Amino acid sequence: TPQRFLSEALLDSYKNQPSVNDMSLDTWIVGGHDAQVGAWPWQVSLQLYRVALGGYRHECGGSLIDNNLVLTAAHCVKKWVNPEYWRAVIGLHHLYKWKAHTINERVKNIIIHSDFKEGSYENDIALFKLLNSVKYNEYIQPICLPDISYLVPDKNLCYVSGWGKREKKGKFKVILQEAQVDIIPLYICNKYDWYKGIISRNVMCVGSASGHVDNCEGDSGGPLVCHFQNVTKYYILGITSSSTACGIPKHPGIYVRVVNYRSWIDSYLYGKTSTISIQCGLTLWAAEWVIIHLLP
Repeated sequence: TPQRFLSEALLDSYKNQPSVNDMSLDTWIVGGHDAQVGAWPWQVSLQLYRVALGGYRHECGGSLIDNNLVLTAAHCVKKWVNPEYWRAVIGLHHLYKWKAHTINERVKNIIIHSDFKEGSYENDIALFKLLNSVKYNEYIQPICLPDISYLVPDKNLCYVSGWGKREKKGKFKVILQEAQVDIIPLYICNKYDWYKGIISRNVMCVGSASGHVDNCEGDSGGPLVCHFQNVTKYYILGITSSSTACGIPKHPGIYVRVVNYRSWIDSYLYGKTSTISIQCGLTLWAAEWVIIHLLP
């Protein structure tokens, strides 16, 4: 049975969609391709220890926002609320082939938004506090947090990334995937033949109208980032939250609108240094990466 995303009413609205009843929600980034090493230095793999597997496995994505805080989706935690079962792997490209710069850090505390609703995925946001602070380098850097002044004009390029599966019992993509996406206006996403008015202002519709680019549960908790040319930095605008279908036209993925939770996030950053505002949102300064991502 598919997990409940948004509401039971929304799932009912898909009963006439041919692929919904048999679909797997653990899928990869639809329309994505391999990312370059170091392209997304804030990307985190949150990994859960499974006794049956005898080790850790990738469970969700996350974003480094400070040297000891990872931003992710609350629904990723599910019943595994004990931080001792988790680890955060940062500076990762290939899931099973770590580089010299890859950092494996234990989790000290998991902070779930107090108003998170499992049934509807309202306030689907959480923080993983790491046991130790990580040191930044060209492969490991925090992503910038948005404020109300950073809105998204059409000219800004936006991307999603993750290692999600192709199918529920399949294997994760071993290489980090990336895809360029559109942020779809709320008035369009709430149309009757889209999401029928149920999308709140605390979330965003992201993907493409045609469905050829999408993001599903295998990439839950991962970042939606946009490049702002006026400050030459990336900002995290969304957290991958939910999708009732993958790659279906007019039914894009749902992402937590990060700017609406700045006060909540800041309450756990209070007293920190200004490291985030100074060093965040940098990227690997490779000519090939700039050509691929920034030039029209």
